[in-house]
Amino acid sequence: MPSPEDRVLLGEIVGVHGVQGQVRVRTHTGDPLDVTAYGPLTAEPGGRKLVLKDLREAKGGVVIAKVPGVADRNAAEALKGLRLYVPRSALPAPEEEEFYHADLEGLRAELAEGGLLGRVRRVVNFGGGDMLEIDREGGGSVLVPFTRAIVPLVDVLGGRVVVDPPEGLLADKPEPGEELPEGGAS
Repeated sequence: MPSPEDRVLLGEIVGVHGVQGQVRVRTHTGDPLDVTAYGPLTAEPGGRKLVLKDLREAKGGVVIAKVPGVADRNAAEALKGLRLYVPRSALPAPEEEEFYHADLEGLRAELAEGGLLGRVRRVVNFGGGDMLEIDREGGGSVLVPFTRAIVPLVDVLGGRVVVDPPEGLLADKPEPGEELPEGGAS
């Protein structure tokens, strides 16, 4: 099995569909149906090979798939939470100014005005666009929208991203009764 640095996450089983053992897979590929296009998937935890068949696209970057040998809802439920990887060598090299999310994990997150914010833990997407989860230097973490306006520089070779947060983005949550920054909501 490839080491964590030599593999790339292509999807996660996030739920079940129906009663005949189909699973819902959130994909991390440009075309959701390409989750199986790069060869066999390795499921973690466990490290077993997992085959997805009869894929069809659903809303929000999710595909519905059948897993051979999984015939009912209970068996499909047991797969929920599995993360699906391929060896990095199975993927094409990224184009100029492109990168894989896995390339961002562990990069220094530097502030545009200077100073170290922390390190990128991972890229997440809760349906509203990609966000960088950054472990802060002083402890805790922060989610930063992964847009060119807020993350104007991604320097994979240099081992860093530059974050230019709008005012209030990195502020800690206010205490009860304390005023929110302008534009904030409760």
